[in-house]
Amino acid sequence: MSKPGGAEPARDMMDEVQRLWRRARPDDDVGPMGVVGRIQRASRLLEQGHRDYFRQFDIDDGEFNVLATIRRYGSPYVVSPGILLKTSYIKAAAITNRVDRLVAKGYVTRQTDPDNRRKVRVSLTPEGLELVERAFGGHVANEDRMLEALDSGEREQLAGLMRKLLVSLGDVPVD
Repeated sequence: MSKPGGAEPARDMMDEVQRLWRRARPDDDVGPMGVVGRIQRASRLLEQGHRDYFRQFDIDDGEFNVLATIRRYGSPYVVSPGILLKTSYIKAAAITNRVDRLVAKGYVTRQTDPDNRRKVRVSLTPEGLELVERAFGGHVANEDRMLEALDSGEREQLAGLMRKLLVSLGDVPVD
C-alpha cells in the first residue's frame, strides 16, 4: 500500500498489531481494530499532552474541563452538577471528586439552589475564572501543536469523520 509517487506511508504501532493479528488469525478481518485502536491510542496521547500542559497550573485536565464548562456557560458562571455530568460523559462520582478538589483549591464553590433547596449549583470563584482565562489560550495553542501533523483541510476532514462516528454512537448535544 504505497502513496502515489511511490512513497510509503509512515507506520505506527497499530500497523504492527494488525500485522501480527493477520498472521495469527488470517481468517479474521482486523481492519476495525486499526481504526478503534488508533482512536484509543490517539486519545491517550492527547490526554498526556493535556496533563503535561495543565501541570503548570496545578490542575489536571478533568479539573480544567469542569472549570471550562462553567466558564463557557457565561456569566454568572454557575451550573448544576447535572450540566457537568451531561457535558463530560463521566460518572457522577468523578464529577463529585473533581468538584471537591476544585472547592479545596478555591476555584469553585457549591451552594444550594435558591429556587430548589434540594439542588446544588457550582460556581466559579474569581480565582477559578482567572485560572481559566489564564490557561485557555495556552490550552488551545497546545492542542494546535498536538495536531500540527495535519493541515487545516485534514483537521476539518478528521473532525467531520469523528463527528459522524460520535453521533452514530449516541454522542449528541444535550438540552
